[in-house]
Amino acid sequence: MTLSPHISQQFSNPIWRMEIDARNDVLFAESRNIEDKTVSFSSVDLKNGEIYFDGLTTPERWLTGMEAAWDGVLLIHYYQSEAGPVHKGLMAVDSVNGQTIWTNFSYSFDHMAIKGPVVYDNRIQPRKLLLADIKTGIATRIYEPYIDPLPPNYIQVPQQISVDALPAGLPALHPYANWVHYLEYNNFRIVSLHALKTGTLIQTLYIFDEDKIVYEDLLNTDIQKIQPEAFILHKNCLIYIKNKTELKVLSL
Repeated sequence: MTLSPHISQQFSNPIWRMEIDARNDVLFAESRNIEDKTVSFSSVDLKNGEIYFDGLTTPERWLTGMEAAWDGVLLIHYYQSEAGPVHKGLMAVDSVNGQTIWTNFSYSFDHMAIKGPVVYDNRIQPRKLLLADIKTGIATRIYEPYIDPLPPNYIQVPQQISVDALPAGLPALHPYANWVHYLEYNNFRIVSLHALKTGTLIQTLYIFDEDKIVYEDLLNTDIQKIQPEAFILHKNCLIYIKNKTELKVLSL
């Protein structure tokens, strides 16, 4: 048995951030072009691989980014200024057609609750947290943490372990610095590692079914420094980025 991606989407600019709508299994990607100072957004169905939209832009072409996603809606924030990271204002976008549902330049995002986004009016001090309807942007009541739990995200991230801690029976691996990122899912054992090749660092992903390699991909070449964890698992979907611009997803 060998595995192959059911999603392999190439983007024109590096992927800076991903968000997942865990209720609808839709992944959103934020891509940035530093030279042109432009940012765009894309939406992909994790179940069937359908690209709902790609290269979506907002009227503010640079000082904006993804905030969160839930229940068929992507929330996009603005930056207060180019000089700092403070977020200000919200735009809600339909996850399928990319149409703007609502905007509110007075609200800022605090976190997502299972019943909707928790926001505050940035004109009012001290800060008062409100629960908003994600479909309309209207604040419905005061946020109450005891009755407004966080939504599940179903995301697993790999652990950094010594190569000596890998299960017995796997083929010999020779990672740089003697450690790997490792995750188990059902019979699958997922490993990403850095290695030296002709004097430069590379990063490779392996998937084993028990002790047999069923998938292998070279993620990055000519790396200047050690990269963070290379993949995540959302439910049964293994998600990773190759060469900064290509999204790949495999169903396990």
